Amino acid sequence: MQFKAYLELCKPRIGFLIALSAMAGYAAVAKDVDGVQLAILFVAMMLGSFGSAVFNQYWDRDIDKLMPRTATRPLAAGTLGDPTHTLWLALGLVVAGCAIAVVAFNWLVATHLALGAFVYAVVYTIWLKRYHWTNIIIGGAAGSFAVLAGAAAVDPSKWLLPWLMAITLFLWTPSHFWALAILIKDDYAKAGVPMLPVVKGDAACAKWIFGNTIALVISAFLPWMFGELGPVYGVLSLAFGARFLWLNWQLVKDPSREWAKKNFLFSMQYLAGVFLAIVIDRHIHIPLPTWPF
Repeated sequence: MQFKAYLELCKPRIGFLIALSAMAGYAAVAKDVDGVQLAILFVAMMLGSFGSAVFNQYWDRDIDKLMPRTATRPLAAGTLGDPTHTLWLALGLVVAGCAIAVVAFNWLVATHLALGAFVYAVVYTIWLKRYHWTNIIIGGAAGSFAVLAGAAAVDPSKWLLPWLMAITLFLWTPSHFWALAILIKDDYAKAGVPMLPVVKGDAACAKWIFGNTIALVISAFLPWMFGELGPVYGVLSLAFGARFLWLNWQLVKDPSREWAKKNFLFSMQYLAGVFLAIVIDRHIHIPLPTWPF
């Protein structure tokens, strides 16, 4: 029971997404993928994400009690006793992740890992979440640092493609999270958290999602425009982007929970599809048709 509670503190699903983002950054830069290095990177990024997640639950334990979705979290429910010790756990996990990054790779990887943890734990959780609806926009930078960390593990001098990927992940976060926020708006309202649909309403939030996704799809197409990736990536990126924009437009026309859920679920497929397209373009040769003229 204690192990399960501590595992829940770490938000492993978010950690898994962060680690996968780092692995995508690694694969985008590497000529050949080293399985051992990739596994070490995965562990380091998971530990860093775990640490920031533990701090997030420590800091938010008061408002977590007010929301049905989070009321059963270990610190909100009081199942782990005095929560103070979890601060040391949070720090220890981030330090462990940074230490592995330094020993196995370099200081730049550790710096990106630490910055990602700082943005999520301090910038988002402490400075923004309770005070302004732009919280998730700026907080989205936390995941972007994971991509940069993964690329730096291979070659810190290669920056253009990793930065373009980081921008894409930064812009993806609001489209993803605002759709979820529409679904759980009542929870945020009860806790006084000023998420966009609480402050502006569902209809306005849907328009913000659509506008943000336009920027997202453009950003995801930039690696092909700058010649960093080939036509395979360009076609797949546009196909996923077109589907996401269509779903966004349906949400604008009908800002209901049904369309919000469809947008939220596809947002994860979109990010996976774009990052997978990068891996395919970089590491899997797909012969393109040749024209007789």
